[in-house]
Amino acid sequence: MRVLVTGAAGFIGSCVVDSLLDAGHEVVGVDALHPLAHRDTPSYLNTRAEYVWGDLADPDVVRRAVKGVDAVSHQASMVGLGVDFSDAVDYVTNNVVATASLLAALHDRRFDGRVVLAGSMVVYGEGRYRCARHGVVRVDARPRSRLDRACWEPPCPACGHALVPEPIGEDAPPDPRNVYAATKLHQEHLVTTFGREHATSTAVLRYHNVYGPRMPRRTPYAGVASIFRSALEDGRAPRVLEDGHQRRDFVHVSDVARANLLAIEADPEISVTCNVASGRPITVLEMASTLASAFDGAPAPEVVGGYRLGDVRHVFASVERARRVLGFSAAVPPEQGLVEFATAPLRT
Repeated sequence: MRVLVTGAAGFIGSCVVDSLLDAGHEVVGVDALHPLAHRDTPSYLNTRAEYVWGDLADPDVVRRAVKGVDAVSHQASMVGLGVDFSDAVDYVTNNVVATASLLAALHDRRFDGRVVLAGSMVVYGEGRYRCARHGVVRVDARPRSRLDRACWEPPCPACGHALVPEPIGEDAPPDPRNVYAATKLHQEHLVTTFGREHATSTAVLRYHNVYGPRMPRRTPYAGVASIFRSALEDGRAPRVLEDGHQRRDFVHVSDVARANLLAIEADPEISVTCNVASGRPITVLEMASTLASAFDGAPAPEVVGGYRLGDVRHVFASVERARRVLGFSAAVPPEQGLVEFATAPLRT
């Protein structure tokens, strides 16, 4: 197949390009080389791919990119919590408008192949929680009044008792808690609507916390693993917010790339939304400690308290659907991958 990969110069997109090429597919990549993500054209780009440089919102760029493609892996997004709400226009432009432009171009050429979307677990908001008395409950955003008192755990909304976090499945109602999350959910809606209206298949892959080689360093738009890694390289202790016991699922980028390959090659009748994760959640403090232990003489992480309003307490994945529908299970456990990540090349 000839596969279009958007965001093809990025952290995840470039690894998807490599995976598709290694599997024998022809790849055309498109990337705007956004200055928030790239200082220069990355040196790791695969020379076996064809590249179109420019913004998906540019009609000429997107028409060239979609010409003759049989499938699309849409990785391009502005990611992370960013700085503050002033980023909202950039997030909507780069995530929502660019996705709409891509899908409109596919519509114009009567595309009938599969669209795979790089989704995100951020659409869930808080994860799944169980109360001993009331069973599975949904929790609201944690109010400032509790966070200011360092009351990190959300209580049962019915009785106020402690809750136990559980793996969240794809059927949980979405509840985006920040601008980035809202745009990722909008991307899902656009892609699935396109699939219904064009009688074609779509796959929304809700990535959990992706890490690995080629992550950008020293930027507020990078993931927490990259932020901690950059601090350690500078000889600084990683600063862990809250009490460090918030739980996440850290999944290696090689596993994410393989999930995209499986989604592209899946039965054409399949349309699916599924989590892409390791299935082995750990705390943020455990992640920081594992990274720090891999640096000789590095300072231990510092738990500094404090919080970001857009953050949630616990969210980690049920991985059963990806295993059952796509045949995907992660190959790199966090305890191995994070140690390797300590010395992996990052993008400047």
